[in-house]
Amino acid sequence: MTTNSLTTSQGAGRAGDKVFSGATLAAGCLILAVLFGVALFLVIQAIPALVAPPSDVQGGHGFFAYIGPIVVGTLIAAVIALVIATPVAIGVALFISHYAPRRLASGLGYVVDLLAAIPSVVYGAWGAAFLAPQISPAYGWLASNMGWLPIFQGPASATGKTILTASIVLSVMVLPIITSLSREIFLQTPKLHEEAALALGATRWEMIKMAVLPFGRPGIVSAIMLGLGRALGETMAVALVLSSGVLTASLIQTGNQTIAAEIALNFPEASGLKVSTLIAAGLVLFVITLGVNMIARWIISRHKEFSGAN
Repeated sequence: MTTNSLTTSQGAGRAGDKVFSGATLAAGCLILAVLFGVALFLVIQAIPALVAPPSDVQGGHGFFAYIGPIVVGTLIAAVIALVIATPVAIGVALFISHYAPRRLASGLGYVVDLLAAIPSVVYGAWGAAFLAPQISPAYGWLASNMGWLPIFQGPASATGKTILTASIVLSVMVLPIITSLSREIFLQTPKLHEEAALALGATRWEMIKMAVLPFGRPGIVSAIMLGLGRALGETMAVALVLSSGVLTASLIQTGNQTIAAEIALNFPEASGLKVSTLIAAGLVLFVITLGVNMIARWIISRHKEFSGAN
């Protein structure tokens, strides 16, 4: 290769690097601009509801009295969904990555990924038409035998459309997200770490406990937080499954509501100050989701000491 052709090739390579660097910078700036634009829109549209007289806001006690119970209902549904889905998802991910035969693992992984593609309205229809009637007798049993606990206090909903049913549906919806991400993280565990643990006489479970889970801890946290974001913002499934009502400590009574479902059910017929109130509710959900992601990043940054790089 001549000197001129080599110089031309290097110049083209540098030009390509500059173009790619500029494109990635533009993409990053675009994301920040969109995020800022959404936040600015929500704040501007929410101001009338935030400064309105309490008597003009739905409920007659001000915006924060209106949004408070809905925020609690949103957090309850999301947390219960994660409590149900997380251990199942991690177990399935470990089975696919370290226990199942290759052919079975491939097919099972495909099925799990397919669950994530099902529309939320289908999950909602399944929960309302099938799960709620089937689980209603169990709620009656809980109210009769464990009603001394506030979360199972009766009377149980006859339709089964409760916050607990909505949480179960949400857990099924976030299960493929947590499973898929956890599986990919587990598969990236350095083989030298696994082989070293086995060589020292560890069983397969001990190897997973000492090598796989510590390596995948930041990824597991990320997967859980991504699932939490999906649970917090889910709309149609909750709207179809939950019979909304006032905030109650019981998980098996009719009542409670989530922010996303509240907006979806009321926005089409809203006007005037009601629109601003619902947008302000969306702003609260936006802040909650942003806070969850910031906490997740903080947790991940504290657990970077064990990685494939070191």
